[in-house]
Amino acid sequence: MRHKHKQSFLLLILSICAGQAVAHTGFHPVEGFASGFVHPLLGADHLAAMVCVGVWAALVTTEPGRLWRLPAAFMAAMVLGGALGAFGVVIAGAEPAIAASVLALGLLLLGKVRLSGVLAGMIVGLFAVAHGYAHGLEMAQGAAFSAYAAGFVIATGLLHLLGIVLGRCLLRVPGMYRVAGGAASVFGVALLVQAW
Repeated sequence: MRHKHKQSFLLLILSICAGQAVAHTGFHPVEGFASGFVHPLLGADHLAAMVCVGVWAALVTTEPGRLWRLPAAFMAAMVLGGALGAFGVVIAGAEPAIAASVLALGLLLLGKVRLSGVLAGMIVGLFAVAHGYAHGLEMAQGAAFSAYAAGFVIATGLLHLLGIVLGRCLLRVPGMYRVAGGAASVFGVALLVQAW
């Protein structure tokens, strides 16, 4: 029965990774709440990283009251990155950083790595700046950043919630964290190859 669960989970991961790998389509103008909400959902790179943050939060957090610390750190740093992108600040290497985030989060899950809350928050925050920057770059000039940012923050929160629920389920099946981490790591390597 466990073998069936592993196969089903692997198929789910592969289906998420199929199709367009990145959300940066270059279609403009992008503005408003709806565009912000949809943007993180359009690319498997963002989707995988944000779900992995939730899964990792479920792994490293034992106290329910602290479960949202990692996702909150990610979302706060993502807004900062989004503002930098929207207002024209140039950050080199954002795409490779996004790909590296998927690889790094996958490796953290694969190794079932538990870090202090501060260090874990710094790691996800650093990656979140790159994700937010990509969102901000897509925003149309002169559009209201607050509505667009509210959209991508809420979508990100929902992806983190999906990851937390998935993470809690994975804790019940031995070895599934490693399967999830391995799948994310392989996808991260593919993204890095594509980014360079």
